[in-house]
Amino acid sequence: MQGKYPSKIGSMLSCKCPRCRSGKVFTGSAFDPTGFSKTNDYCPVCQLKFEHETGFFWGAMYISYAFSTLFMIVFGVLAVNNNWSWNKIVITVVTTSVLLVPFSYRYSRILLLYVISPFRKFEPEYLDKLK
Repeated sequence: MQGKYPSKIGSMLSCKCPRCRSGKVFTGSAFDPTGFSKTNDYCPVCQLKFEHETGFFWGAMYISYAFSTLFMIVFGVLAVNNNWSWNKIVITVVTTSVLLVPFSYRYSRILLLYVISPFRKFEPEYLDKLK
């Protein structure tokens, strides 16, 4: 890395560990319908335990709910502004919300890790050990 460390936003978008910003939080792809929710218990690089207490990620449900509500409002407003029929609006909003579940799930957990977790502080010494 030669003195340059990964950015916080880039690490959040690529679902990396909040402490070392290089270990993957999720084991599978967001596009895998059966594996999008599989999370590593520990960071493969710095060994940070992601769920530091039982039920920690239950708080991500509230963030996910907010994401889903936002998606529904945005797509609903777009559909109404285009004068679509109610059937087409409902189908569009529901389909879009269902298709965005993996991203809502993942980024609600990542946001929880980066904002609320007591281990959210970036510690570059974990990356320096890899050199």
